[in-house]
Amino acid sequence: MGDVLDRAREVAADVLFPAADEVDRTSTIPEGHFRALADAGLYGLAASDDVAFSDFVGVVEILAGACLTTTFTWMQHHGVVRGLSATANTALRERHLADATRGATRCGVAFAGAIPQPPKLWATAVDGGWRLDGVAPLVTGWGLVDLLQVSARDAATADADDEHARVVAVLVPATAADGVTVHPLDLAAANGSRTVRLDVDGWFVGEDAVVATPTRAEFLAGQHFSARINGCLALGVAGRCAALVAEAGEPDAAAALRKALDAVRDDLDAGLAEAPRMAPARAAASALAVRAAATLTVAVGSRAIVGRHPARRLAREAAFTLVAAGRPEIRAELLDVLPPK
Repeated sequence: MGDVLDRAREVAADVLFPAADEVDRTSTIPEGHFRALADAGLYGLAASDDVAFSDFVGVVEILAGACLTTTFTWMQHHGVVRGLSATANTALRERHLADATRGATRCGVAFAGAIPQPPKLWATAVDGGWRLDGVAPLVTGWGLVDLLQVSARDAATADADDEHARVVAVLVPATAADGVTVHPLDLAAANGSRTVRLDVDGWFVGEDAVVATPTRAEFLAGQHFSARINGCLALGVAGRCAALVAEAGEPDAAAALRKALDAVRDDLDAGLAEAPRMAPARAAASALAVRAAATLTVAVGSRAIVGRHPARRLAREAAFTLVAAGRPEIRAELLDVLPPK
């Protein structure tokens, strides 16, 4: 099927970018976007031994620069693919992994309720499974995905330290269930991702749906890995802005943006090996996206605020990366680098 980056570039150029402004205007992702990603073999990247991590993040960056809404929805599928690939629940893996890697089954994640201290979503062991209570504050792809991997803190380890506290991850149908109330959220960008809040009161999930029960320390280590991937959203937006700045006849400004983009990408990669470097790198990526969007606005002039030039969408998408998939340490870094000194 050719090089994975070439396939991503083809989908980005032929399918995603031409429709991105319409997706933004209508808050609707065409079904054809997901089919194109599946046909290009881009749903199973996280399970493939043939795809280097550098290529995986390259794909995310390429797609994010074409249509952030589609990419924000699609990329979360890979968290489920990783979970199914590693799960000790053989029956669950055999039931879902093959269809997930083909894109025949689409998946999303809901982990934000398990991250804070105290957590927003709890899992309590009951006969035959788990009872979930609380809030899953940000769930993307509602009505677009088939399965949802939900993470909640094990109530039995509520007072334990991170090395002993447990997180329970379960894979459930992404449909309304007893004990679940769905609240659609209105996003400033990527609104077509159909992101919702789930209020949960006594949602029963069977033991056979458990993907994993990592310690909180292990769970947070996985979120560190995800932070690198989430940084691709900002890099993709910044890269698209740089390309459009060049098209607007400002090659020097575009070159400066691309140089900064390369440096931030290197810093994000370094953050994988040196954890303290990840938050500053993530903050730098989003700050660059905002500067790149502002540069594009100036480069194209009034077209950025009159009509449907991509600059107006990209400005909102750049702002979106400041807070989407954010963590307190990233927020602190942004509040340090954004205000004038």
